[in-house]
Amino acid sequence: MLAHCGGRPEEALRHLAGTVASAPQEPEPYAVLAELWQDRRSELAGVVHDANSLSTVLARSYICFLEGDMDGAALAIGAVTGARPQTAWATAPWFGDERFLGAVSAGALADAAMRTMDHGHELDTDAMRERFRPWFHAIDVVTARSPLPEALARMAILLRACGLIDGSFALCDRADSVERIMLTEVVRAGTWRRLGDPEQAAAAFERALALDPANWSLYLDLADLRAEQGDFAAAVRLVDQGLRHEPAETTLRAAGAAYRARLTGSPADLSELIELAPQLPDDSYLRLLIDHACAGPGLPAELVAAARRSRQAGRG
Repeated sequence: MLAHCGGRPEEALRHLAGTVASAPQEPEPYAVLAELWQDRRSELAGVVHDANSLSTVLARSYICFLEGDMDGAALAIGAVTGARPQTAWATAPWFGDERFLGAVSAGALADAAMRTMDHGHELDTDAMRERFRPWFHAIDVVTARSPLPEALARMAILLRACGLIDGSFALCDRADSVERIMLTEVVRAGTWRRLGDPEQAAAAFERALALDPANWSLYLDLADLRAEQGDFAAAVRLVDQGLRHEPAETTLRAAGAAYRARLTGSPADLSELIELAPQLPDDSYLRLLIDHACAGPGLPAELVAAARRSRQAGRG
């Protein structure tokens, strides 16, 4: 293989990745990679473990499997899947192998499942569900032998992303049967929001708060939900509760300013939001807050215009 690629290990890996991409379920390219790794380990080790191109990460996933590092194998194929989910990478023979499914930890498989969603690709289609079928099988096998609540909750996020709502709720229920934790209720809340049921989502956030009452981000989540429903008085109360736990948190302060401006038409609150805008890390959330705030009653037109300019300017 190296001879055909000019003696360059990285080129050999790229060629093998292209072969795997055309038919990930075929065993031959993996056999070639195993032979290449056995013969030229010292030359390939640096390429495989230091570089981050799709081809090297794909090779890393199988080499980790060969070396018995099943957690590393899962994380690498999760990253590859997230980058290009249009290819059914997990149909690789090793991914369904009993050696992998019997040894990969629930935490690593959950991390890998989260990596498959890193780039925001649409997964809720019949074609994607078919490609992700090996992931669903792996989740079934691993959670059966190691039902860790946090891992179950994170895997439930992938099932939700793939449109498997009943399966997502079922994993949350299994997590609760082991131990009730805050994350499980947050995942449930997100699933109810996706289904368009804000009251069920709010109930789940309330249960999450009962489990973790000092978590400021939960107050913000619930406040944002109430704002979506038009209940800005409740949104302000919830943000104020969050600020008692984290008074310097910029996102909470910005949300509070936005929701007070929307509720009362306070120029001071809209001015505070404009001042905080450059510090917010999420442009889409900033735009949402400014849209809410600018709808406040009786706000000066010039201040509203300044707020809208800050929304359009972003972080520049």
